[in-house]
Amino acid sequence: MKTLLVIDVQNDFMPSGSLPVPKGDSIVPVINKIQDKFDLVLATQDWHPIDHVSFATNHKGKSNFDVIELYGKAQTLWPNHCVQGTEGAAFHPDLHTNNFEAIFRKGTDKTIDSYSAFYDNGHLKSTGLTGYLKEKGISQVYFCGLAADICVYFSIIDAFNEGFDCIFIEDASKALDNEHLKQLKIEMIAKGIKVLTSELL
Repeated sequence: MKTLLVIDVQNDFMPSGSLPVPKGDSIVPVINKIQDKFDLVLATQDWHPIDHVSFATNHKGKSNFDVIELYGKAQTLWPNHCVQGTEGAAFHPDLHTNNFEAIFRKGTDKTIDSYSAFYDNGHLKSTGLTGYLKEKGISQVYFCGLAADICVYFSIIDAFNEGFDCIFIEDASKALDNEHLKQLKIEMIAKGIKVLTSELL
């Protein structure tokens, strides 16, 4: 079953949002166009409580994009984004969502950040996505969405480590930092993760 995972195509990650990914809105028509090439389309949403530990506003004297240590790991402090139930947490209004068979929400635990669609950043809690895919007999997953160098990347790595064959659709994704994404693509390809464009689907 050919499976697509659409990651965090939400208003707060668009150019007018609180945590904008450059040209993030440009991938919406690409994702809409490719959905009919897949038997199963799934999606994720960042879904944070307002008092989430990753928000700079919840750390006195700290600013957006400061880095602190949290549970022995580096934690970037983000602008408030994708707060549960807000317009910023909603999918981009032009994104076709009727084909989404299931939506997995992440970042719901206020005490830890969660970039990946599969686990929180400490790998303490699963979203259940691995089990969902395995129960359906899926062994290969295509990935797209926002931001390519953060949530998409960490989702791909977790999926790869769970034994899935992973394909990154680069023109259906945009990065917060394009130079960083270049390095990550080299790393992914070295692991055996495929990188392709939507024309090759």
